[in-house]
Amino acid sequence: MTRVALIDDHESVRLGLEAACAGEESTAVVFSGSNVTEYLQWRLAGDESPADVVVLDLTLGDGTTVAENVQRLVGDGSSVLIHSVADRPAAVREALSSGAAGIVSKASPIHEVIGAILTVARGELLNNVEWASAVEGDREFADAQLSVREREVLRLYAAGLPLKVVADRLGVAYSTAKENITRVRVKYVEVGRPAPTKIDLRLRAMEDGIIGPSDGERHG
Repeated sequence: MTRVALIDDHESVRLGLEAACAGEESTAVVFSGSNVTEYLQWRLAGDESPADVVVLDLTLGDGTTVAENVQRLVGDGSSVLIHSVADRPAAVREALSSGAAGIVSKASPIHEVIGAILTVARGELLNNVEWASAVEGDREFADAQLSVREREVLRLYAAGLPLKVVADRLGVAYSTAKENITRVRVKYVEVGRPAPTKIDLRLRAMEDGIIGPSDGERHG
C-alpha cells in the first residue's frame, strides 16, 4: 500500500485526488492539507511515518518557494511528485533540481496521475511530456558542459553499472572512471544542479538526454 500525502491550497483538487486514491487498492491518502508546514506538524504530532509520495502543487499560497517545499519534503524522507498546470518551466526546473521525482499536469486524466504516483513510489523517475517541456523550455537546464568522456562514463554509471564495470567496459583505470564521475558531480554543482547520490546522477542524465527512462533495466 502506497501512503500518499496531498499538499495543495485548492481544496477541490485535493478532494478529487482523495476520491481517486480511495478507489485504488494500492494507494491510501494519509494526509491532505494546504502547505508543507501543516503536513510536517501532522507528522510530528501523531508520530507518523513519512508518506511514501507527497503530491505537491507547484505554487502554494503561503509565500513559500517550490525549492524550499521540495527540499523539506525530500529531506523528511518522502518522494515528491509535482502536480501542476506546468505553465512555468523555470519553476518546474527549480522543483526538479531540488529533488522532485517528476511532474504530472493537473490536466492529465486521473488514471495517469495515479500511475505517476505509483511510478514514483517504486523509486523510479517520472519522464513524461511535462518533464520534457520543462527541460526544453530552459536551455540552461541542460548545460553542465560535460566532456565526451564524462558523458560516456555517466551514461553507463547512471544506467546502473558499478563503476568498476564502467571502467572495464571503457578500457580505463578505475581511478580514471572515478575521477570522471567526481568531475561530473562538480560540474553539476557549478550549474546549480547538485547530484550527491547515484540516483541524483541518474536523474541528471535523464534530464540531459544522456540516458532514457528505460535505460538500466537490463542491468537491474
